[in-house]
Order: sequence, then C-alpha cells, then structure tokens
Amino acid sequence: MASRPVHFIWMLDCSGSMGVNGKIGELNFAIREAIPEMQQAAQSNPAASLLVRAITFASGASWHVGEPTPVDRFSWEDVHIYGGTDMGAAFKLAAGALQTPPMPQRALPPVLALASDGQPTDDWRAGLRAIDGTPWGKRAVRVAVAIGDDADKSMLKEFLGNPELEPLQAKNPRQLAAAIRWMSTAVVKDASTPKVDDGAKPATPLDVPSMTKGEDDIW
Repeated sequence: MASRPVHFIWMLDCSGSMGVNGKIGELNFAIREAIPEMQQAAQSNPAASLLVRAITFASGASWHVGEPTPVDRFSWEDVHIYGGTDMGAAFKLAAGALQTPPMPQRALPPVLALASDGQPTDDWRAGLRAIDGTPWGKRAVRVAVAIGDDADKSMLKEFLGNPELEPLQAKNPRQLAAAIRWMSTAVVKDASTPKVDDGAKPATPLDVPSMTKGEDDIW
C-alpha cells in the first residue's frame, strides 16, 4: 500500500527580539538537533511520508523552505532576524499551501508548528481565519511554543484552536530544545498514524511535555 503524505510546516518568529540573549541561535540549534529524531520518527511509520517546509516571519513572511521536502533529505539552514512580528502574513502564506490542490486529497492531517517570542504586529486574526477557512487548516495538528515571558500566550492558545490545549513555554535553551524535539517527534508520530476518522476534527496531541521553570531561566 502506498504511503500517505504528512505535511509539516514550521512557522518561525524571526523578529528583532529573537536576537536578544541568543534566542534565534538556540532556535536554529534546536531544529537542527531535532532533525535526526524527526527522521527516525518518520521511519517508524512506513504508511506515511513526512514532507517538511518552513516559513519565517518578521517584517512580512516568506518561505524559508518552500518545497515540500522528504524528511530523509531535509537539512537546516539557519534563519535570521529581520524586523517586526508579522505573524498574520505567515498564517496567510500557510493557508495558501493548505488548499486542495496543492495539498493532495489523500494526505494525512498536516502539522502546523509555531514558535514565537513576542506580540504580532499585523492582523494575525485575518491570517488565522485564512487557515481556518481551508479544508486542511481545519484538520491540522497545531502546536505552539512561547519563547520567553513576552510571548503572547493567549494568541498562541487561540491559534491552537482547542481550549483544552496550551502552548508550550520555553524559558531557556534547554526547554526550547525539548519543545522543538517534542513538536518534531511525538506530534509527527501522532499525525502520521492514520485514524479511523481523521477528517472530522483537528487532532489533539496527547502527553504534552511539562516545561517547568528552572533555575537557569534566561528568557
């Protein structure tokens, strides 16, 4: 039986504040370190083919990796800071990829993984409505990590689209690495496992890791 595609899209905050205390460097490091585990998670389920892309947002938004790339060929090139926090632009860019086409009808629910340390500077609600208005956006597995205390956690919670879910909280590089690893592995496993009914509701990943405050908090 042919495998079904799972589209995984990073949406990464590259605003100027991500340059404070090395947050952007730690984000790059965390994603790069998570890729081998992401590849292993994908290999454990031959019924699904994991395809990875990435969007950055700051002053506007753009595809950092625009071509859906099989995870076994995926490598990471560092992202860099370039301005504000135009998260709504990122949402609209993602929404364009969640139409059918270009998404195939036989895909598994996509994964939208959002990481941000600040407050959106554009109309993020319009962008979120654009995602919610697509067939695949409604069914997507959504995860988010708030980096530091200044992240808009209520907005990130709204992005998740499920009142039972909370964004992860990363207060230091160790917690950010753990959050990125979880988003790249446990969430991928959940999304790539076909469900009896995978089209009615957004998936709700279980076993969210605890991100308790540590003595080495720096953000």
